[in-house]
Amino acid sequence: MKTVPTKDYTIAEKIILAHTNNKDIAPGEFVEAKVDIALGNDITAPIAIEEFKKSGFKKVFDRRRIVLVPDHFAPAKDLRSANQCKMLADFAKSEGIKNYFEVGCMGIEHALLPELGLVLPGDLVIGADSHTCTYGALGCYSTGVGSTDLARAFADGKVWLKVPPSIKYIYKGKLKNFVGGKDLILFTIGEIGVDGALYKVMEFTGPVISNLSMDERLTMSNMAIEAGARAGLIEPDGITKKYVSQFKRKSRFYKSDKCANYEKVYEWDISKLEPQVACPHLPSNVKPASKLSHIKLDQVVIGSCTNGRISDLRIAAKILKGKKIKQGLRLIVIPATQKIYLEAVKEGLAEIFVKAGGVFETPSCGPCLGGHMGILAEGEVCLATTNRNFIGRMGHSKSFVYLSNPAVAAASAITGRITHPDNV
Repeated sequence: MKTVPTKDYTIAEKIILAHTNNKDIAPGEFVEAKVDIALGNDITAPIAIEEFKKSGFKKVFDRRRIVLVPDHFAPAKDLRSANQCKMLADFAKSEGIKNYFEVGCMGIEHALLPELGLVLPGDLVIGADSHTCTYGALGCYSTGVGSTDLARAFADGKVWLKVPPSIKYIYKGKLKNFVGGKDLILFTIGEIGVDGALYKVMEFTGPVISNLSMDERLTMSNMAIEAGARAGLIEPDGITKKYVSQFKRKSRFYKSDKCANYEKVYEWDISKLEPQVACPHLPSNVKPASKLSHIKLDQVVIGSCTNGRISDLRIAAKILKGKKIKQGLRLIVIPATQKIYLEAVKEGLAEIFVKAGGVFETPSCGPCLGGHMGILAEGEVCLATTNRNFIGRMGHSKSFVYLSNPAVAAASAITGRITHPDNV
């Protein structure tokens, strides 16, 4: 039986330690850890599959703990993407991988895995995608890795990690109307910068976090990487337990010790915070939505692994119901999973979006990474509920991407300019 540690640890340190053979752990140390889930998509997994085969491995470590999701260029946009997706399908078939999700049952990976209970509190999860940090909202340690690290995990279920120090973020006060997890994380990145948590763990806490829904928490953790963080964790509580109670696999609930060591502690009263917008070309270039009404838009995108959940679509639909989008503007709505797609259809949300003049598309990362289903031309301006707005992120290097929550996005689609939801 493993020795019970005597020193005080953060939640991240506890989870990492529980997945090693170490008796102790400290930031800066390199450890070999066992993984609960190893995730790849149609861009990153093909490289891992090739390395796996080159290295001469005969079979994967556990066909139940590997997850393959074709979501970036799926449905296949061209021959190259079709071949990438086929590599995943063939590998899943040859290795008997249970959790392979073909078009029709797939979704954007970072919305799909929590929805299906494939990632749970206490897990250690790696994924060859930077936004794997999303699952920290459930109280697990999840982080992005390279495709060669993923190949190694395919083989023996292990990964080398450098233990990161933790920074605590305490949010106090009461959220105003139309302010949620997206605004909290944009505000935070605006305060600390895109390298403010470089190779650190962001631990989100305080009374405001305790009152956030699981969807809002997932949004916050999703964008921890935009501050350079390895992970963004939220301590499991009653909301977490209720969310995971629907799944059969056992969870492990960890919490940080009272005397755990943090590199820094930030504390903010966000009672006066209004909806935030990240301006080109960094997620840290944040301004209040009310200060950007002069920005004209060509396109609005509502969706992605950040804000494509059913609660996000409900918020947007409530604002758009009975209204029309600005003539000449494109509104693209992308539910994050097939389940969310069906819920949106059953609730009449899809009809609201289409009647308003928008399009309702199949689950896909699509335009978020400049892949397909909404690429920007030179000079075009887009407001999106996605997570990145670097130069050329959604298309032409001379296009412009602003980031916001779904309420701001919906209101702005109506006016054709960046608009506070109170003003429609």
